Amino acid sequence: MRVAIDVMGGDNAPDAILRGCVQALPDLEPDDGLVLVGDRGTIEELLEEGGVRDPRLSVEHAPDQIEMHEKPALAVKAKANSSIVRLARLGSGKAENPVDAVISAGNTGACVAAAIMHMRRLRGAHRPGIAVTIPAFHGPVVLCDAGANPEPKATHLWQYGVMSDVFARHSLGIANPRVAMMNIGAEEGKGSDLVREARDMLRQTPGLNFIGYVEGRDFFEGAADVIVTDGFVGNTVLKMAEGLASSLFKAIAHEIMEVDPELALKFEPVVKQIYAKNDYHEHGGAPLLGVNGAFMIAHGSSEARTIKAAIRNAKAFVASGVNRVIVERLSEVSGIVEGEHAVRGPA
Repeated sequence: MRVAIDVMGGDNAPDAILRGCVQALPDLEPDDGLVLVGDRGTIEELLEEGGVRDPRLSVEHAPDQIEMHEKPALAVKAKANSSIVRLARLGSGKAENPVDAVISAGNTGACVAAAIMHMRRLRGAHRPGIAVTIPAFHGPVVLCDAGANPEPKATHLWQYGVMSDVFARHSLGIANPRVAMMNIGAEEGKGSDLVREARDMLRQTPGLNFIGYVEGRDFFEGAADVIVTDGFVGNTVLKMAEGLASSLFKAIAHEIMEVDPELALKFEPVVKQIYAKNDYHEHGGAPLLGVNGAFMIAHGSSEARTIKAAIRNAKAFVASGVNRVIVERLSEVSGIVEGEHAVRGPA
């Protein structure tokens, strides 16, 4: 399997991204390959400095870079030779040497725009959404959308529920995922017209285990396996959870050290183990569901271990055949739900 990585994207690029690729090599099969996308001179110089020589590494030259502050759609059109655009072309299957999956920790909006423009959407999918797997005590929770579409329509949210249900079943092994919508309350009458409209569509979907609304406080309590929301709320929730987890572990470590330094040393392995389970760096990138290919979007502050995990997750995503099942599932339910939705109109 061939995986392309945007070496120039992210806060810690290119050094950390490249180190993550090198660290992933021992876990790859002999016929696997990593395509390093970015400035050839920079990449080859760093590889030479590290004494890295492996036939499974190749370089795809992309001299330009889309910065985090740039407007995504404009930058994608203007910078055809940027690492993100070259990445999407490689993932489209139309390039001279196509790849099976692509990974970037760069500008998220640009990644989404490039994926739509070059990889295109899966048949039947309206808008792609980022499906982040978040560890919780009761098991993993899939949050979709985590930032690709901040102003969705009800049909987008409905499809996020359907696609994430497929992802949870086939990639995470959850037999009958409980699908819920994020809302400001669990009562039927609460929420915006958009939320209620999407709720009705999810409820009408055959074979979907839709359980209604969940609130933010239910997120880590095992109330649902898949939670649907718009990209603005999803991204905000995700980053708040990351910040809270980091702050909480620091506070616990500080308090134990203050009370009893010897006790702190005894608890250190346990705290590290718990932190690792809840550290996004250990879970790699998240798939952009709905695009015709495998595009994994990693955190902007990705470290080497984040990229290593993202490569592992990208291979697993491709092997699971999720996209094929998503196309089949959308074809199966779209006529039923969208037809009913058109007749009834918005809630």
